[in-house]
Amino acid sequence: MDRLAIEGGSPVRTQMLPYGHQCIDEADVRSVVEALRSAWLTTGPKVAEFEEAFAAAVGAAHAVAVSSGTAALHAAAFAAGIGPGDAVITTPMTFVSTANCVRFLGATVVFADVRPDTLAIDPSQIETLITPRTRAVIAVDYAGQPADMDEINDLATRHGLVVIEDAAHSLGGRYGGRPVGSLASLTTFSLHPVKHITTGEGGMVTTDDRRLAERLRRFRNHGIAADFRQRESVGTWFYEMEDLGFNYRLTDLQCALGLSQLAKLPRWIARRREIAAAYTAAFEALPEIETPLILPDRDAAWHLYPIRLRLDCLRAGRAEIFGALRAENIGVNVHYIPVPWHPYYRKLGYAQGQWPVAERAYERLISLPLFASMSDHDVEDVIGAVDKVAARYRR
Repeated sequence: MDRLAIEGGSPVRTQMLPYGHQCIDEADVRSVVEALRSAWLTTGPKVAEFEEAFAAAVGAAHAVAVSSGTAALHAAAFAAGIGPGDAVITTPMTFVSTANCVRFLGATVVFADVRPDTLAIDPSQIETLITPRTRAVIAVDYAGQPADMDEINDLATRHGLVVIEDAAHSLGGRYGGRPVGSLASLTTFSLHPVKHITTGEGGMVTTDDRRLAERLRRFRNHGIAADFRQRESVGTWFYEMEDLGFNYRLTDLQCALGLSQLAKLPRWIARRREIAAAYTAAFEALPEIETPLILPDRDAAWHLYPIRLRLDCLRAGRAEIFGALRAENIGVNVHYIPVPWHPYYRKLGYAQGQWPVAERAYERLISLPLFASMSDHDVEDVIGAVDKVAARYRR
């Protein structure tokens, strides 16, 4: 057996393979350059063009571009009417933005535990936490597999709640044959470089409700109903601020990049699925590894490939396995530290031990590299490194 790199052996790779990475080609560069040479760098025609193309791609009536995935969540929560005195139920197995958008608006976050198989929010747990204060549910499509949207929407209808789907992981995914982006009252996306397509930084909110879309557009523009281009088109200087909004606009440069990227989304989703299938085929027989489960009515978009270590089959903990894989130049990551464990939320009174499924899963999770421009050789390196490390620490 080859000696592990962490023990002085030769690493599987000479350079670090990141867990996620953007895919940029010359067509993307040309699109941005064209926008740079145009009359509009922001609030121009590329914004509406990107929004229309995005809405069509996900089967929604409206799409509203914003400056980040966090801005998308904040805007969606605002549009949903969340405010002081309200409670919003979400998952602890997510990035902090999902919960933070509730706090930005002065509401209380209530964490529901996750399903043990998919690590998505458990609808049966949501129902036990609904009170007269509950205003909304934010479901997260963990790793790229849609959450149980039919059950969540049914719960919301019965209790008069708004459903926000945090689809930062699942652009290009489907649930019951329907595209993510058309499943909830409001759906938010991230366009960060590690996501399926990128605008550098950026986000999008989709909805079928025209009034919600209008509220989103005001919120991203300081609460002002008409942007500069709209005022220029009718030759007026006059504007009114109707809501307390933010400057969450996405530029024409970024939207030009997004349009170019969006055209390649189907090919990139197909490649992500190929890589995930290769990982599953390689690891599903390993006693030390639990591979992700995809339910039969879902098509995952595979933002992440999170494995769970079977620690009873290993002579090392997650930290040691993580370090050994990094030493092999495999840029593994962990998604996620449960949100209530972070110091800010602990200071609000959240205590460990209340979400046993999510908390036990966290202790075993490692995300493997997964992005569309990975070569077959990159995939083989990841598989080889996991095999090498698992064999070294096998009981």
